[in-house]
Parts: sequence; structure tokens; C-alpha cells
Amino acid sequence: MEPSVPERVELSPAFEDVPMNDLVELIADMLERLMSHNDRIPLRPENLTQFHSQSAPAISVLDYLKRIVRFTKVEKSCLLITLHYIDQICARVPLFILSSLTCHRFIIAAVTVSSKGLCDVFCNNALYAKVGGISVGELNTLEREFLRMIEWTITCTRELLQEYYINLVRTHSTSKYIIAGTHSSEGSSSSGSSDFDMETLPSRSPSINEPSAILIEPVAPNTDVPRRPTIEQNMAFAALQYQNREAES
Repeated sequence: MEPSVPERVELSPAFEDVPMNDLVELIADMLERLMSHNDRIPLRPENLTQFHSQSAPAISVLDYLKRIVRFTKVEKSCLLITLHYIDQICARVPLFILSSLTCHRFIIAAVTVSSKGLCDVFCNNALYAKVGGISVGELNTLEREFLRMIEWTITCTRELLQEYYINLVRTHSTSKYIIAGTHSSEGSSSSGSSDFDMETLPSRSPSINEPSAILIEPVAPNTDVPRRPTIEQNMAFAALQYQNREAES
């Protein structure tokens, strides 16, 4: 008996026209794969940031994104640009790692910042914080740190967002999606040229000790001049280790 072939879902060539539920699933799939890779990287004190939780949230990234969409009516461009923010920060702050401890706070901070920068109408921080499951004070801190890390580069071109969208479709873990007007053979993209033919990036597989990005290769930390963790990072790291030991006992 031949194995059943998963039904392909045809999506619009333009990200603006894709159903929100499908876009959310595409983004969540990419983030889950990043987290799966990056969670294998040993956590060090100098890696700790304002975005680190003491433990991974119980809610999945997919359900978290669905919750944000439901209660904030976030626009598609604001969700897609989150991926661009990840790449920006991987390039500018090599010690930052998007993992199960940082992803959820990163998402709500990114949505808060992008909505204010890209939309005429957006929510206040009290609502974003409530939806994100954190306090307003925490969100205010994350927003300031987020803007510092992306150097206030809040926007990007529509063409770049389109590249992220096409890459999400072509690299989805189940290959269930296909862009309307393109052709696939045996579950993979055609090698022929098309309007949407582009290299599937990243161009290499990062090693287990390197954080993974999306459309760029992350910059490796400069090991010639080792960075010492701050007092705050050492204290937070000690508290995290203590909590993990308590949870295991």
C-alpha cells in the first residue's frame, strides 16, 4: 500500500493575500525550527538578556501567535517583519540566541514595536502586555531593549518581506504549502526558473554551537577578545541554575 501524499495547500504569490491562519503557521514553523536548533546550544551567563524567561512558557509558539492575532488584530506585515528583526539582531548582537527561553518575549516585543512603526492604529502597551502574559513594566523594558538591539531600524521594504514569505513557504517542515503558479516535482520545488525562484537560505547548516538565523548567516562572536558577563548576568544565571536544580529535585 502506497503511503498517502499530504495534500498541498496553494497560497497566493503575495504575502498580503495569504490567509492569516496560514501565515501564522508558516512563521510558527520557522520559529520552532530555530528554537529546536538553538536550544541545543549551552547557555552561558554572557548570553542572558532581558528576553530570557526562567523557564520555557507552556504555550506553544503557534498558539501564542494565534492569541496575539486574535486579541490585537496585528497586521501581516508586522508578523513577517519579526523574522527580519531576528536576522538584524543575530547580525548586530551575536551573543543573542532565539530559544525557547527568549522566543515568546521576543515575539510580543517585536509585535509591539512593529505595530507602532508600521500601522496607523495599534494597541497600547497594557493590552500587548496582557495578551503576552507579562506585566506592563516588563514590556516597557523589553521594548526599550528591543529598539536598542535593532538600532531603531523598525521598517524594511515590502520586497524584503516578500522574500521572507517565499522562504517560509519553500522551507516549511512538512512541505504542505506551494505558491500558486509554481510547480513542484516529488514534493520539492522545480529547478527551473520562475518569478519566485530564489536560493533557500541560510546557505549552510549551522553547527550545534552556532545560533541559527533565517535569511542571513549569523555573525560569530569575536573570540579574540572574550566578553565577561556582567554582575546582573551572573546573578540571573545563578538564579536560573538554582531554579532548574529545584525543579529536578
